[in-house]
Amino acid sequence: MLSKDKFMILVVVVIGVVALVGMIVFIGQGNVRHVPITWKEKIEQTVAFEDIEGKVQLKGVLEVDGDPNPHIVTRINFAYILTVINNGDAQHRLYIEGLNVETSLLEPGQQDILKIYPTKEGIYKYYDKQGHEPLGLFEVRSVIPKDEFTGIFRDLI
Repeated sequence: MLSKDKFMILVVVVIGVVALVGMIVFIGQGNVRHVPITWKEKIEQTVAFEDIEGKVQLKGVLEVDGDPNPHIVTRINFAYILTVINNGDAQHRLYIEGLNVETSLLEPGQQDILKIYPTKEGIYKYYDKQGHEPLGLFEVRSVIPKDEFTGIFRDLI
């Protein structure tokens, strides 16, 4: 049988280990930092159709490069919200090949919101479905190992 002194030492060691684990979990969740270190759970961007000299182009408006027909990039396993505005003179419909995602038919001045949750990496062409011409590329990337992990311990990575 354990003596009283040995029992007290064992209790203190167990309490110390539990306290250390608790502090690591608390600090590791970002509770002690002055800025959050967590990734955004969704990515929101805005693009607009424009008709310039008889040619259709997509232009970045918010959080997307402003060049014509930008290369759009997002992450796997994150919600991606793309607002599409029709600033052109004709009807337009954005279609992302391979993801089989498209906006409704947009009249000039209208907008639609696409909500995409990509689960695999890839590079896809996007089109104005009214013109059937590829406009640019939509890329889905794995940024960190956690993006690819889907097991029950995903949040521990």
